Amino acid sequence: MLDRDIEKVVVSKDEIEDILLRLSKELTEDYAGKTPIMVGLLKGCIPFMSDLMKKLDFHLEVGYMDVSSYYGGLSGDVDVKIETDLNMSVKDRHVLIAEDIVDSGRTLTAVIRLLKHRGAKDVKVVTLLDKPEGRKVDLKPEYIGVTIPKVFVVGYGLDYDGRYRNLPYVGLLKPEIYS
Repeated sequence: MLDRDIEKVVVSKDEIEDILLRLSKELTEDYAGKTPIMVGLLKGCIPFMSDLMKKLDFHLEVGYMDVSSYYGGLSGDVDVKIETDLNMSVKDRHVLIAEDIVDSGRTLTAVIRLLKHRGAKDVKVVTLLDKPEGRKVDLKPEYIGVTIPKVFVVGYGLDYDGRYRNLPYVGLLKPEIYS
């Protein structure tokens, strides 16, 4: 039923599996001997973060944040409202933020700044999708699954109006659905 709202598949289920394997190898090598906190930014991160964690071969702790961003003021700064905060300290810890997609980068930049302010040893980002054409700030995730053009995608955690998160792939939503 949901498939009929999709114009085309951008990242297939099999491609996602390959991405997860590649990223898990990189992360396992880079975090060997460390116990980072993997932080998911709700809600879109859930499928990606859950599937990725199962493939990692190092100790880690898991936390979640639910943040809302407001853009305004003359400087275009982002004001982040924390709906749900981490329930652990990041002081002197390695933090790995798991994201479904990095687009404008504004909210993510604000969260990184906040975690560093709280004393994180370092903060890195792993993302399934990177959309650099949409970037409004200078941000490049350290671990990128795949780079996509500036298109409106749903599935595998990404939503439109709260729907389509449960698709097992990432697809281009038909324009008539959201216009």
